[in-house]
Amino acid sequence: MDETAKNTLRSIPLCKTRAGPRDGDLWIQRLGEELTSIIEFVKKNKENDCDWFRLESNSDGTKWFGKCWYFHNMIKYEFDVEFDIPITYPVTAPEIALPELDGKTAKMYRGGKICLSEHFKPLWAKNVPKFGIAHAFSLGLGPWLAVEIPDLVEKGIIQAAN
Repeated sequence: MDETAKNTLRSIPLCKTRAGPRDGDLWIQRLGEELTSIIEFVKKNKENDCDWFRLESNSDGTKWFGKCWYFHNMIKYEFDVEFDIPITYPVTAPEIALPELDGKTAKMYRGGKICLSEHFKPLWAKNVPKFGIAHAFSLGLGPWLAVEIPDLVEKGIIQAAN
């Protein structure tokens, strides 16, 4: 992990509560920690002129959706992003999906779920319950976009929206 990634990671507040969607009041507490981490991550990204996603959730915080984008050769590529919080969360990381890219890269599972198993999932497992959604975006989705989007563009698989 390079120094920039380490500094970004240090700026994201860690979660403390080990609770998932079936844990009642503890889940509400965990959800508050998640929102704090996401808000702080977005704030730092904006301060550093690297804002790259928007997220919102359903009322109980179990389904998340929004947009993420990546700039390549000064062109913006924007995608829908979605994921559900697993019942076994935070032990199990969320599976982040970019549905419109489904089937366009080998580093993706059915339904547009990005492949994070080799590098990210061991790191997540080592950091339960400290890591949350913001960490999954910082260490999972962000690096995935940085590797995959330029490759998909150069191969002519995706084009920028007009």
